[in-house]
Amino acid sequence: MSERLVIIPTYNEKENISDIIDAVIRLEGGFHVLIVDDGSPDGTADIVRKKRSKEHPDQLHLLERKGKLGLGTAYITGFKWGLEKGYDFIFEMDADFSHPPQKLEELYQACKQGADMSVGSRWVKGGDVKNWTTDRIVLSRGASIYVQLMTFMRVKDPTAGFVCYTRKVLESLDLDKIKFIGYAFQIEMKYAVTQLGFKIKEIPITFIDREKGVSKMSMKIFKEAITGVLHMRWWSFFNSYKKK
Repeated sequence: MSERLVIIPTYNEKENISDIIDAVIRLEGGFHVLIVDDGSPDGTADIVRKKRSKEHPDQLHLLERKGKLGLGTAYITGFKWGLEKGYDFIFEMDADFSHPPQKLEELYQACKQGADMSVGSRWVKGGDVKNWTTDRIVLSRGASIYVQLMTFMRVKDPTAGFVCYTRKVLESLDLDKIKFIGYAFQIEMKYAVTQLGFKIKEIPITFIDREKGVSKMSMKIFKEAITGVLHMRWWSFFNSYKKK
């Protein structure tokens, strides 16, 4: 059995799902893939279940949920499943190729060599974005700076969703205390990991905007991040993310 599990949450990703599965499974090192699908009406889960799972019965897994329940709960569900199955390194990754699959190995090596969590970062030296509008770059960089100022985290890309966790980190966190289910989920996970004293290392990546399918990004998502940080900080004064 592989020690590495890549969780890919999906909602209406039929244009990308087969290609992203192939891109991850073909990598050296034996990455396994868990698709967590939120009842995609476009048949994303059907593609995985009826075709791709039969081609990769040992490496590809599928969890189907009824309805669009949110990014955060999809990952939490995947984390719990991965821990139960015995994986030592668990990754977050989007289905639309905005996160370069070839960088999974670097994220893995960073954790293998001592980091407790590694992050594919757009805003460290060597990182970049492609096919983004100027206003989106300003919003994303502004949100990152705001989060750093409010939380005192040293992570330069706190909203990043391309991440590797060690088993030790996920087992130490009380995952049921993670409150946010949208964009702010990524911030809260890094904040929780930082609060527990774990080491985070950022790996530069080039984030490429999706070419197929419809983007889920919106101003509502950015607003959730802004207000979510305030709620998160207030909550953390009286509570801990550590599992009892």
